[in-house]
Amino acid sequence: MMLLEAFKMAFANIRASKMRSFLTMLGIIIGVAAVIVIVGLGNGMSIYITSQFEEMGTNLLSVEIIGRGSRSLDEKDMYQIVQDDPAHFSLVSPSVTMNSPVKIGSEFSTRTGVNGVNESYSKIRGWSLDQGRWFSYVEVLRRGKVCVVGSYLAQEYFGGMAIGQTIRIGGNPFTVVGVLAEQSDSTEGSGDDVIYVPSSTAARLSGMGRFSSYTITIPDVDNATASKEALEDALYQVFHDEDAYMVMSMAEMLDAMNEMLGVQIAILALIAGISLLVGGIGIMNIMLVSVSERTREIGIRKALGAKERYIMSQFVVEAATTSAVGGLLGILLGELLSSVATFIVTTVMQEDFTVAPAVGSILLAAGISIGIGVLFGYLPARKAAQLNPIDALRYE
Repeated sequence: MMLLEAFKMAFANIRASKMRSFLTMLGIIIGVAAVIVIVGLGNGMSIYITSQFEEMGTNLLSVEIIGRGSRSLDEKDMYQIVQDDPAHFSLVSPSVTMNSPVKIGSEFSTRTGVNGVNESYSKIRGWSLDQGRWFSYVEVLRRGKVCVVGSYLAQEYFGGMAIGQTIRIGGNPFTVVGVLAEQSDSTEGSGDDVIYVPSSTAARLSGMGRFSSYTITIPDVDNATASKEALEDALYQVFHDEDAYMVMSMAEMLDAMNEMLGVQIAILALIAGISLLVGGIGIMNIMLVSVSERTREIGIRKALGAKERYIMSQFVVEAATTSAVGGLLGILLGELLSSVATFIVTTVMQEDFTVAPAVGSILLAAGISIGIGVLFGYLPARKAAQLNPIDALRYE
């Protein structure tokens, strides 16, 4: 019952001095809102980065062969490494980037990327086709002049009817056999402004002797580190030099980026949390003023038999209530600012991005705000509880 009465008195005092109470809460409100928004931005960025990596494929290993001395590794050797270890590897494709000009009809497409890959690449990337088919193993083997185009090229240059049309790459005619489903936003220079040709054809037109880049899928993302180590071991057996190759795991890169992002967000949240400390000092100052203003009230209560712990609990509860109300307002402000931030970032980036405050961060911020109220309310409460009733009654 005493605790309930203390809460009632606390709310009565907050209502009696609304402006002073609001200014007292302001540090808590800003601190809680800042923590929620910063953590929400961090979560949103983590979700965005994860989605981007998932589009690229977190089950992929990227390999760059640099080579050393007379030792070399050709396409058949890499295929053999993958086939010999099905526990760690699934599919493999060489990758060639062509810098040849692309001419479609009478127009040149200056920003279109041309890549040479093999018949497994669409499966490696998990892509689907809107029209036609992917080129076959026979077409790769025979250096076929066929290609698969992105949705932007199909719409922009062929009105959606690209199958069977001809594209000239470096002056060589290629027949379109497939159109990829939209990957990005079907704009110039995006992931839909691309052409894929057989890797053997690309290597021949580029004058490339051996492939230096490969993309390999792994059967289990959870064992990405083990797969990467297995590939590095296999390549070391060929070159006997760790500088002759470079293996990158998309899953490891994602984990590393999320870890760095988590550290940055934690630091920013800690900096934002300093305002909670400032808010706590504000509460302590106001509670000390309140003790001075209510000295006679305290004296009367103590003269009537109120014990020190009751006086102390009254002021501690009042400080905690003030802080808790500030924390609640901070949560509401944080949610509002998160929605505004989502709208702004989405509009600027033109990408799906959500500032996602975590429930844990909201509960933590609210708990800290209440804890600060209790902590900084203790000193004024202790001062009030230790007042001599006779001196308190004489206080003017």
